[in-house]
Order: sequence, then C-alpha cells, then structure tokens
Amino acid sequence: MNSRRDFIKQTAAVGAASLAANIAPAAAQAQSPGSPIWQKLYPGFRNLRIRTSGAEINVVAGGSGPPLLMLHGAPESLVTWHLVAPALARDYTVVLADLRGYGDSSKPEGGADHSAYSKRAMAQDGVEVMAQLGHERFLLVGHDRGARVGRRMALDHPEKVRKLAVLDILPEHYLYSHVTLGFVRGYYHWFSFLRPAPIPEEETLARYQARSGDATSEIEREYDRHRLDPAMLHAMCEDYRASASVDLDLDHADLAAGKKITCPLLAIWAGKGLYPRLFDDILGVWQAEATDVRGHALPNATHNLQESDPQATLAALQAFLRD
Repeated sequence: MNSRRDFIKQTAAVGAASLAANIAPAAAQAQSPGSPIWQKLYPGFRNLRIRTSGAEINVVAGGSGPPLLMLHGAPESLVTWHLVAPALARDYTVVLADLRGYGDSSKPEGGADHSAYSKRAMAQDGVEVMAQLGHERFLLVGHDRGARVGRRMALDHPEKVRKLAVLDILPEHYLYSHVTLGFVRGYYHWFSFLRPAPIPEEETLARYQARSGDATSEIEREYDRHRLDPAMLHAMCEDYRASASVDLDLDHADLAAGKKITCPLLAIWAGKGLYPRLFDDILGVWQAEATDVRGHALPNATHNLQESDPQATLAALQAFLRD
C-alpha cells in the first residue's frame, strides 16, 4: 500500500437498512451489519445504529432503570462489557456504544488535524446517542479510550453526566508531561501510532494478522474481526494522533482556566497493570482533575478490568453508581 487512501480502500462498506422504534426520527437506525454475537452476550438487548452529527454509532441497549452509557477501549468494541453489563442491566438502562472508528460504528476521516477523533467529537457522539434514546442525563462508565471520551464529556457537558467512572487510565496531558523510559517501554504504541499513515497502520495489521490464528473463543474471534479491519486500525491511530495534538490543546485550555470535572468520579485501575509501577499517586492525579473523587486499585486485575476481574469491577461500579 502506497498511501492512506489505498489502505482505507481495503475496508468493506458499512450497510444500513430498516428503521427501529422508540427513537427520535432524526436518527438513522438499523440493525448493525456485523456479527450477531451481541444477541448471545446481551440477551434481551436490542441493536441500533444511530446517526449523530459526526458519525453513525453502533449501539446495543437493554435493561431498565436510570440510564447508563458504557464506552469501551482500544482496540476493543462493546463486546468488552459482556461479563458485567447483563448484571448492571438489572438495575440500569444500559447503553453500550462502539466509539466512532471502532467496532461496527462508522469510521470517518480524521482530517488534517485529526479533530474528527478528538475526545470532544467522540464525546459529542455519546451525548447525541443518549439524547436520541431519550436520556438527557445519565451515568457514564468508560474504559481506556472510552474513559478518555468520558472525561472529556464530563468537562464539556457537565449538565449531562451524573457520575463518571474511569477504568485504568490517567489523563493524557498528565501522561505526556510525565514521560519516563518506563512509560515509553510500557506504552510504546502511544508514540508509534503518532507516525504518519499508513506506516503504523500497516505494522499493526501485520502484527494482528500474525496472531489471528491464536483465537480460541468466540469473543477472541470477534475482536479479531475488528482488529483485522484496516479502516478500524487507521481510525485507532487517528484517535491516538488526536490525543497528542487537538486533545492536548483542549486540556491545556481547561487547565489554564482552572476547569475541573464536577460530577462524582470513580477511578479504578489494574493492580497488576503498568500504572501502579509507573506512578506513585494515581488517586492524587485524579483528585487534581475533579472536585469529588474516590478510587482504588483492583489487586487481581490487568488492564481490561472488566474482563480480567469482572466480579471486582462489577462490585466497584455497583457501589459507586448506586444512588
């Protein structure tokens, strides 16, 4: 492949078909074109495709009670919540969304400044999805990239987010201003993905192709379906490029203005992950970001808390989200 355009042409077009009920008519909604695995993982949920001002977002929603939006990390999809979302749906109306660029959501071009993948643009998707589902205020849980989107949403739309839980992240501006050799070694992709397209995209695709035959479960094969999609890999790199450019500009403006997250915030992180080895005061970093913060490590969890230690993750979320 000689160019980003050649790289992106490999992806299949996303289809859309029938309208779904009970959503604002301005949204284009249809069952998503991807794998039906969500039907097995989330029985009783429904699958919708909702058009926002900047993307088309794949959504799986179910349950009853206060609305709860859950956003996944990279390079995962809404499938990542399969061990905790059904239990949460007993008490909440759970909305699982694929971030723009990921899963079965659309993958718009990032633009010269990568702003289509700014956390502000991605947060706007979440706000519009929830509004079209009839939820003007909601609880929010995000992991990894989804937690970064959630953080920006709480800053940009404080009237929308009742509570925010962030799973295994620290703010981007903090990480980029505290770069150590350990951080570079542990999170090399944070820097590798910043290189111009299509070099990191092609390298990442080759790496995933080399190990795609190792998948032994339906969940792993579903993850591979997305990880082997060149359009998703390009979007993921654009997400990281935005983090090191337009997102930093937004953060620096907020810091200069003294702006903080005002809703209650829970930070939980992997006790077996890299953050505790790299940073001494994770909770203190978050206490500088928000006015009402609590949090702790999950001792037995690795980075994907919701999959490596779902029971502890669920217990922490239930305790926090409960009114």
